Amino acid sequence: MTRLLLSLVLFIVACATGAYAYDDDPFDFDNFAIDESVDADVTTTSVSINSGAMPVAVSSFDIAGIMLGMGFDDVHTLVANGGLYAPRARDAVVYTIASDWRYNLDYECRQQNIFVPDQLEQCIRTLAQNRGLMYASEYHLVRELTGETIDVYFTSNATENRAWRVEYNNDVNDVEGTAEKFENQRQKKISTFWSGVVDKYGAPNSGTDKWLSSNNSYDPMMTAYYGALELIDNGRYASDAAINVRDAREKFPSKPYAF
Repeated sequence: MTRLLLSLVLFIVACATGAYAYDDDPFDFDNFAIDESVDADVTTTSVSINSGAMPVAVSSFDIAGIMLGMGFDDVHTLVANGGLYAPRARDAVVYTIASDWRYNLDYECRQQNIFVPDQLEQCIRTLAQNRGLMYASEYHLVRELTGETIDVYFTSNATENRAWRVEYNNDVNDVEGTAEKFENQRQKKISTFWSGVVDKYGAPNSGTDKWLSSNNSYDPMMTAYYGALELIDNGRYASDAAINVRDAREKFPSKPYAF
């Protein structure tokens, strides 16, 4: 009788565990920031190369060794192998599920009668991670000595999780006050920064602050600001977003209607 009772208890526990199998996952979600994807701030205003200037190979530009098109693993390895930059203290890596895929997985989990918000979110995240739909969308780096930062943004796994945007920032535009000595210091800091930018990348070929691959704003470009640089490939991002929308619609788990 005791053995029969023990077997019954073990059977009930096994059933309960199976019912929530989606929760048994080695990926510790609590250790990472997980965001829903949102429309990126993609700049697609018209651009043009200065008269007499030539296109430049922006795709070969790098910021601290990080280039457009590099995979997340490659950037992670570059940082891990030692260098001037390190991951920031909290949420250095942000993981994302494309919104169209999230809607699919939400529907799929609800079809399994999972409605409790925490359990529903866990189900969505686990399904996304197991199917390669959760990806490292952001990687945030800092250089403690100078306060410089680099933020790298990646496409989804549908397009091999490649860098489409690299943002660099420093403090050359920051001043302690408005007195003449502070403004003098600020101007010197800016001048040194701009000289370094031109030395590394050459003179801008669009206006006074842009380096263009072509007159097409969806091709790789770089923009310089006071104390900041932005490498961006709008075309890579737009292509990735379109593929995710298309694939999610094609693979929506609709019921097998017959008519």
